[in-house]
Amino acid sequence: MARQILTHLMFEGAAEEAMNFYVSLFEDAAVTEVRRYGPGEAGQEGSVMMAYFRLRDRDFICIDSPIEHGFTFTPAMSVFVECEDEAELERLFAELSSGGQVMMPLDDYGFSRRYGWVCDRFKVSWQLNLQ
Repeated sequence: MARQILTHLMFEGAAEEAMNFYVSLFEDAAVTEVRRYGPGEAGQEGSVMMAYFRLRDRDFICIDSPIEHGFTFTPAMSVFVECEDEAELERLFAELSSGGQVMMPLDDYGFSRRYGWVCDRFKVSWQLNLQ
């Protein structure tokens, strides 16, 4: 595998659900590899040890951490999506904010004619911008 810089998402039991949700939202998306914990390994058997997925031309890694942490995702780090058209922007905004939190509703904020910021139900932050 070529060396690259990837976005790494650490979950505590929801990695596969989150990854499949994200892949379902984008046309050019796919799960490319999933490695699971086996019997007697550090994580819960069958949970995601390491998974790779692609959204458009960007690769991501996700895991189910076998260790509980006192932290989760923060909006200071977010996935920024340039949307092709109004329909895509509104669809992604609705899907990603469902069960999550709207941080900035879709609007014209001066730096963009249409922009919104949401935190999805998995606590991952998404900035959605109309090109």
